[in-house]
Amino acid sequence: MASKKDNNNSIRKLATFQSILIVLVCVASLEVTSLIQYYYSNKVLEEEANRRAEGQLEATELQITNIIDRVETAVKNNIWSVEQQLDKPDSLAAITRRIVQTNPVICGSAIALIDRDLAPYTSKADGQTITGSLATEEYDYHSKEWFTKPLEFGRGYWSEPYFDEGGGNIVMTTFSVPVTDKKGRLAAVLTADVSLDWLTELVGNIKVYPNAFSMVVSREGRIMVCPAETLVMKKTIHEVAESMDDAESFNSLNNSMLSGERGNTHFRYQGKVLYMFFDSVQRTGWGMSIVVPKDEIFSGVRRVGFMVLILQILAVALLILIIWATVRSQRRLRLVSEKKNRIEGELSVARDIQMSMLPKVFPTVPDSKEVDLFATVIPAKEVGGDLYDFHIREDKLFFCIGDVSGKGVPAALVMSVCRSLFRSLSSKEDSPATIVTSINESISENNESEMFVTLFCGVLDLKNGNMRYCNAGHNYPVAMNADGNSFMDVVPNLPLGIMQGFVFEEQSIKLRTGEGLFLYTDGLNEAENLEHAQFGEERMISALNLKLDATSQVKIMTEFVSAFVGSAPQSDDLSMLCIHYINKA
Repeated sequence: MASKKDNNNSIRKLATFQSILIVLVCVASLEVTSLIQYYYSNKVLEEEANRRAEGQLEATELQITNIIDRVETAVKNNIWSVEQQLDKPDSLAAITRRIVQTNPVICGSAIALIDRDLAPYTSKADGQTITGSLATEEYDYHSKEWFTKPLEFGRGYWSEPYFDEGGGNIVMTTFSVPVTDKKGRLAAVLTADVSLDWLTELVGNIKVYPNAFSMVVSREGRIMVCPAETLVMKKTIHEVAESMDDAESFNSLNNSMLSGERGNTHFRYQGKVLYMFFDSVQRTGWGMSIVVPKDEIFSGVRRVGFMVLILQILAVALLILIIWATVRSQRRLRLVSEKKNRIEGELSVARDIQMSMLPKVFPTVPDSKEVDLFATVIPAKEVGGDLYDFHIREDKLFFCIGDVSGKGVPAALVMSVCRSLFRSLSSKEDSPATIVTSINESISENNESEMFVTLFCGVLDLKNGNMRYCNAGHNYPVAMNADGNSFMDVVPNLPLGIMQGFVFEEQSIKLRTGEGLFLYTDGLNEAENLEHAQFGEERMISALNLKLDATSQVKIMTEFVSAFVGSAPQSDDLSMLCIHYINKA
């Protein structure tokens, strides 16, 4: 009996020891996990703050650039009017009135002559347009920055922001351009004044974090927009640096921002650590920054740490929670695995559907005597955003090749839309520029995802070799002829989906019998090997051989780039289209 009791006690002790050991292992594991979680949580939160700040800065820069473009366009569109009216000084005021009245962004405009004191000026305030002159005894415009700098540089110039005291009593900046007379001599400066009230409102609406704030400084470091109104147009960013705990480091940061760089760093001010994310507006030289307290970025980590501490105190409950979580995790893992397999199956079907949309007969008219062509698409993922298409209608070969920004399912959807639009439009329209323009209008409308497409569209007359083409931001095709291989003369234009109403320029060339074209996406020339070296355009051109038929040419190019890349993973979709103009007739 004693032996049996001792044996039970031993088993109980062993079970107790195992339980304690399990609890200790769980607590230790939790502690290690907490440290790892703390490290990576900090890293993720910092990266998230960087992404949010960069996104806000980029969006703000785009809005600022939009205003700048409108002002510059309004001024430049009136240069010719000034040139024609220089010999009629009395008519110059009408030009300044037209600029101010037709451009809501512009609050003032002047035409300042070089060889005499004459500067008609029109301003706008409270809905009223007033025309006067800047040439007064109190105001020597010949010495002002907005007058001297464009003459010095010989181009348009944005002045340093200034406070228009006695005028509109607002902060403004001036865009000015030099104007020549009919003999090509510098004769005047045409200006447009822009109030910066909109900039204050725009930057004030940036809310990356509740306690974050934004600033804009001029190219000389003067503070243009800041929550502290006492600093606006009264202090420079370098003067503010003098009150910092580490003035030297902060000045280095300021220099990076004012030199047009983009980045982020952190500094200490009044005992607090602040993160600063900065960018610049290249056209004006302005620097933009978003400052966020470190505590606000990592506040979530502290809350998690407190919760982990409570869990560590409740070790027994933790054990039960871990066991329960393990069972639940296994169940979730099984569900995720099933979902993953289902998604992979659906993607496989999607790939088959996508590939079936592209032509497989080369060319579409078998045994064609005029043209020999071949094309291929190699997606980087199950589905991709590259496309090509072609068909023959009325003795004309309509063809295109394109590349959608991004990869995966979103790019594949845009690709299918773009290909369908091309096939529909080219079935009734002969002009490549018209086809490209119509596709651009369709894609640009309601383009909330901000995806874009580079596309090359061509129409080859199979009877005489005349080819018209239009390029929308795509890689330049390679022309293959007896003199060698070289890139075609192509006007780049904008990619599709960026701007509605863009006017695409159409071009034309003539292909002689036996000549060819090689079209491709950037997945070819930018293919990288394990050392991150790119395949490049030189290797691509050297692999082209006019003596090869289109099928052999594409297959050999595929073998060349595959041998160069080796075991490196494919980073982008790769498409090629080779056309040989035969014209045996």
